[in-house]
Amino acid sequence: MATALVVQNTAGGGLGRWAGWLREGGLEPRVVAAYDGQPLPERLADRALVVLGGGYLPDDDARAPWLARTRALMGQALEEGTPVFGICLGGQMLARVAGGEVRGEHGTPEFGSTRLRLRAEAADDPLFHGLPAEPTALENHVDAIVGLPPGARWLAESEACPYQAFRVGDAPAWGVQFHPEAEAARIPRWDAARLARHGVDRAALHAAALAAEPASAPVWREVAHRFAAL
Repeated sequence: MATALVVQNTAGGGLGRWAGWLREGGLEPRVVAAYDGQPLPERLADRALVVLGGGYLPDDDARAPWLARTRALMGQALEEGTPVFGICLGGQMLARVAGGEVRGEHGTPEFGSTRLRLRAEAADDPLFHGLPAEPTALENHVDAIVGLPPGARWLAESEACPYQAFRVGDAPAWGVQFHPEAEAARIPRWDAARLARHGVDRAALHAAALAAEPASAPVWREVAHRFAAL
């Protein structure tokens, strides 16, 4: 079975339901708990790369020193044509490494189940083609991509945050701002005080996400299977 190196940046930000979905598609995830001091390899060695979310900017090396090595691995993957999928922080990192721009605490924060809109560029994308025109996904971010890398394909947007999904040119490298790996069951573990500071009620987020999950889960399962097939 092919393998993927999965970089986990926080204790509560694991691979979630994507672990099983990637295995269903024939890709075995090898999770490195970088936040807990587990070392990252020097080379990917023909493994795909998945970088998960976390409460950091992509170059926040003072607080998260493993991010420098993660950026190096992502750059290696782009150079060698190795498949990459970046989620939230991981998507922002992919944008930064490929030449885009990310800003902290930029725009309107997004939390919980959020309606996305696929753009025309998604119609022939290997991962996003044929998906519902307006799928929902979980969001949990205050930082945002403000400029895509040169030549990037802009795949999805939301009302509050334009750059929800993109591909780096023709490379097998995708970044998303949302959390396709996260189930509604993760929301009760989110920091209630942090949400309250943004005027958001955690219980309401959880209820809305539970209602949206039966329709949204098959969408992101399909994307996981397609990525595994690469």
